[in-house]
Amino acid sequence: MNSPTAVASLPERQRRLAISSVLRHTTVQGCVVDDSQHLAGLGQDRSVAMTLQLSPPAEAPQRSGPEHTPRLRLKPKAPRSGHVDGAWWPRTDDLSAELPDLLAVLSVRLGPVDRVLFNVDEWSKPSRKIVAGGRAVRLDGYQRQPVRTLEVIGLNRTRIALLVIPPNSEPDGAHDALMAAATASDASTVAALLAHIDR
Repeated sequence: MNSPTAVASLPERQRRLAISSVLRHTTVQGCVVDDSQHLAGLGQDRSVAMTLQLSPPAEAPQRSGPEHTPRLRLKPKAPRSGHVDGAWWPRTDDLSAELPDLLAVLSVRLGPVDRVLFNVDEWSKPSRKIVAGGRAVRLDGYQRQPVRTLEVIGLNRTRIALLVIPPNSEPDGAHDALMAAATASDASTVAALLAHIDR
């Protein structure tokens, strides 16, 4: 496996491939995840892909990284547009097991996370609290929470609303929905975004 120093000296495309290989073949621990344009670059649709930074910059505080990199796409930091700020494709319907990795990544943008709002009918094992980032995070399940959405609220009351793609979705359709939800100017409804999965 490539060392961080060796990977850092590679051209951009090869570096991304090496990082992708590391993510596919190992558990990521003690990493820093950053969504800056410098690290991730903007997609052709101006969406931001959350990417792994191999060594933290000197001024960045150490954060514990996700155990498994979440399948997540976010719109670029900008004034809010549309019904969601991006999309997340969890691997299971066990919210308590899925959230720690997601919150580790979203805390880069939100800071410490205070609450998560979810539709209680869509998860098999909703709990009331989890520990993420060294602090208790309240999980609030509501039947009136919009279907297939999750809202993550930081301590400073900033929010990220995500489309939740069903775990058992077909990969091509799930990818299309992830990309559409993260398009900067997209104002599609949740139902319209989910229609990408059924095509």
